[in-house]
Amino acid sequence: MNSKSNIKKQPSRSPTLEDVARAVGLSPMTVSRAINTPDIVRPKTVAKVMEAVRATGYIPNMLAGSLASRRSKLIAVVVPQINNNMFVDTVQAISDELAIRGYHMLLCVAGYNHETENDIVSTILSRRPDGIVLTGIHHSTELKKSILNSEIPVVEIWDLTPTPIDMLVGFSHEKIGHAIGEYLFNKGHTRFGLIWTDDKRAMLRQKGLQDELRRHKKTIVHAVSVPLPATMARGREGLAALLDDGKTLDAIVCSSDTLAQGAIFEAQKRGLSVPGNLAVMGFGDLDFADCNIPSITTVKIDRWKIGKDAANMLADKIEGKPVDEAVADIGFSLIERESA
Repeated sequence: MNSKSNIKKQPSRSPTLEDVARAVGLSPMTVSRAINTPDIVRPKTVAKVMEAVRATGYIPNMLAGSLASRRSKLIAVVVPQINNNMFVDTVQAISDELAIRGYHMLLCVAGYNHETENDIVSTILSRRPDGIVLTGIHHSTELKKSILNSEIPVVEIWDLTPTPIDMLVGFSHEKIGHAIGEYLFNKGHTRFGLIWTDDKRAMLRQKGLQDELRRHKKTIVHAVSVPLPATMARGREGLAALLDDGKTLDAIVCSSDTLAQGAIFEAQKRGLSVPGNLAVMGFGDLDFADCNIPSITTVKIDRWKIGKDAANMLADKIEGKPVDEAVADIGFSLIERESA
């Protein structure tokens, strides 16, 4: 007859701070400091503690650590989309630079809707991150008030204003529009078609472009709006809409390289030479722009520099280090290639 043991199996137990302390031969207080505030502990001690953490499989309670040190080591980054390299490169640069500084990134995708951005930032603030990166400068009054009340450092990116919420790394979209208009007019173009998404930053570029072209009395401008996100298909549809409406054009300006690529495909399908019959210009200098046939004339933004500078500016402010300039204008470069 089989007999059942009355000995109950003890449930497995997660390693504790005390286990790490015993393994390394230090007090729990010293171990806690080495994990949560390593800058005030000798590097050799920190190294020994971290080796014991790995050996025991201990997972630090960062919430408890942040309550003691007032640091969560989390930086929230809010972007509208990550479906093309326009923002992906900046996000990667932020993540890489923050890792060097000892922080971790929490990525949030908000789309282009104020309400969604408000909800996301409200949730973020309740988690008390050490800092926040926001895309653009156009935010609701409610969001700005919440951030200011939280006293959490903030960097806005991809836009320019002398009065950011806190700090800013970006460039002038209106100046880019003016530069595009001047460049194409000087190339002899007078009949323009614009294929544009209606997000605020893109519309600022269009405003600069339209203002520049209005200075030249002989120019004619026709514009079509396409929905977000910008895709090659929408670039093709945009050019098709302009041409099917009987517009006679000699230059197409697009709010992104992706739309420009689509417009080039549509022109080629219709037997139009680019740039022989139709010049095409984009924005962003995305990875494919130089490899396209024809290569795409565009505006280059140093997306990596935006991310790197934003991360370091934020980390410096969190750590009480001086920030030389609260507003950093990184500028832009017009890249002349085959399409225009």
